[in-house]
Amino acid sequence: MRLLLWLVALMATAIGVAVTARFNPGNVVLFYPPHRIDMSLNFFVVLEVLLFMLVYALVRAFYATVSMPQRVAAYRRRKRERDGNKGLRDALKALFEGRFGHAEKAAAKAADLPENAGLAALIGARAAHRMREPVRRDNWLATTVSDTSLKVARLMTVTELLVDDHQPEAALEAVAELTATGTRHIHALQWSMKAHQQAKNWPEVLRLVRSLDKHKALHPALSARLRELSYDALLSDNAHDAESIQRVWATVPSSDRIKPYIAAHAAAALNARGLHHEARATVEEALAAEWDDRVVRAYRDAAAPAGTPALLAQIEHCEQWIKQRPNDAELALTLGSLCLKQKLWGKAQRYLEQALSDASEPRMVRESHLKLAQMHEALGQHDEAAAHFRQCALASIL
Repeated sequence: MRLLLWLVALMATAIGVAVTARFNPGNVVLFYPPHRIDMSLNFFVVLEVLLFMLVYALVRAFYATVSMPQRVAAYRRRKRERDGNKGLRDALKALFEGRFGHAEKAAAKAADLPENAGLAALIGARAAHRMREPVRRDNWLATTVSDTSLKVARLMTVTELLVDDHQPEAALEAVAELTATGTRHIHALQWSMKAHQQAKNWPEVLRLVRSLDKHKALHPALSARLRELSYDALLSDNAHDAESIQRVWATVPSSDRIKPYIAAHAAAALNARGLHHEARATVEEALAAEWDDRVVRAYRDAAAPAGTPALLAQIEHCEQWIKQRPNDAELALTLGSLCLKQKLWGKAQRYLEQALSDASEPRMVRESHLKLAQMHEALGQHDEAAAHFRQCALASIL
């Protein structure tokens, strides 16, 4: 429709010009003594139009010639920007596709553009790291040091790559520099936690796990597992004596003390240093919150000396628990072992045989036979003791 309107307007203009020129009787006379030129007004108008077009063309040609160097420079600049941006897009695409060789080559092309040099270097560093080329990776990262606008991105990249390369000390240096900039975002805390975990700095791991839990940045299962690993490492350190292990255990929050895994390892560490009373208190607190066979085993290992009120209190606790859990083989084995230590032969035999009948693991079968053999041997019943010793040996083989 628009084209049709333009054609109609053009035809109307042409008709108007033709009619006007046909009925235009005017003349133009040019004097330049001794010369005189006569021409019609129509012809003069045509000449003026042609002369204007010629002058316009000459002026445009002059300006085009004068501005040619600037236009060539601008063209080259646009081409360089276009190629650099294309190289950056290709580098990102190849990096996400896992084609790290192509990503590094594309990053090298993108780095020709100064505006893209920093980001291209980070992409190149990641690609080189994935290809296990630490020298090239470090060379890429070194080119970004002078770019202050990419300081946080560089430090985050350095931290992530060094943690992945199992260099926790160097990664923690980058984390310290990152922290000095005032950056404390969640991703930085996560990589910091991984670096401290590799460095076996378990108190700091625990602190970061608690901080990340506040921001809901860790899956509950992962958070629980990291706590377990940290406490296990702290409590199983052979450098601790009885006093230092108590100090470590005192720093554990009450919400973590009752976790079965942590309580069982804490009880084992306390038992290993002769702190059986503290181990029993830890186990009883944990079992009151959540029942777990691992904690029950730790309670058995924390048995008080024979003939003491503490051992009788243990037996009393177990008798109360077994009323609530009559088919618990681990508890029956624990109660039978405690009765055996107290020389309550009848109870010991009853509970050990119950544990043997309800046992679901070869370990429990073996330990039940061993305890029964010790009981019969203490009673002078050597044939029964020998039979249980043989069953214990068979259970060990199986």
